[in-house]
Amino acid sequence: MVGNRGFWRDLRYLRRTPLALMGLFGILCLVVVALFAPWIAPFPQDARGATHIENKFLPPSTTHLFGTDELGRDIFSRVVFGTRISLSVGAFAIGLSLLIGVPLGVIAGYVGGWLDEVIMRVTDTFLSFPPLLLAMAISVTLGPNLVNAMIAIAIAWWPWYTRILRGEAISVRERAFVEAARAMGASRLRILVKHVFPNCLAPLVVQASMDLGSIILTSAALSYLGLGAQAPTPEWGLMISSSRSFFLTHWWVVTFPGLAIFASVLSFNLLGDGLREFLDPRVRRRIKR
Repeated sequence: MVGNRGFWRDLRYLRRTPLALMGLFGILCLVVVALFAPWIAPFPQDARGATHIENKFLPPSTTHLFGTDELGRDIFSRVVFGTRISLSVGAFAIGLSLLIGVPLGVIAGYVGGWLDEVIMRVTDTFLSFPPLLLAMAISVTLGPNLVNAMIAIAIAWWPWYTRILRGEAISVRERAFVEAARAMGASRLRILVKHVFPNCLAPLVVQASMDLGSIILTSAALSYLGLGAQAPTPEWGLMISSSRSFFLTHWWVVTFPGLAIFASVLSFNLLGDGLREFLDPRVRRRIKR
């Protein structure tokens, strides 16, 4: 019962941040569209590469809500299936980044010494490059396809989590409950897993939620440059790239994929900002009053 009361109290706090709710609603819509894409898309075969030259450049209508592209493919169907691809890229890249960055950051912050110096010098080396530029270089090295683009993005993003977790671990390692666990004979691994890491989650959740939007944007940029998804994959950045020559005469071919990118990035950023305020104890006390 106490847990349920805490959940509803937290939900009440979150309701007082309308922008965060707007972002959460947008993300839920994206997830629903991704899960039910085969049933939402009126022409699912167009997302798999089918072409209909006789229907090329049809404007938005009741049959084709977003119009058709230069190959006669239904843009709405391709945008719907592109939602599944973009969310998958974001989830994979964030997951791999956390898998690399979180353990390194916690270990560097808690253990310290020469190990901290080695980890942070490597981290600083990666941070010296802009994430998009580093992802582009890695994608060129690995080869232009969607899987390699996800790996490249993860390699460009993990240092941020290492630095965040290191700072949090340094602030936590000297607290009384950690000292008590150490005095009771708890192993270093147990202290890291049971005491240090759980108290570093708040900034990690905020950063990851905001980075999902940035990763979707970076993935679209790589595909736009020919370093990510390859035709006929219905990826939003690739759709814009393949149709950019027709923008002035057929505005819909790039407008709707661009709006999809905009809506997804905005939703994750709004949720991230809301979570940052929600997880700040000072803000929570003010909301409670």
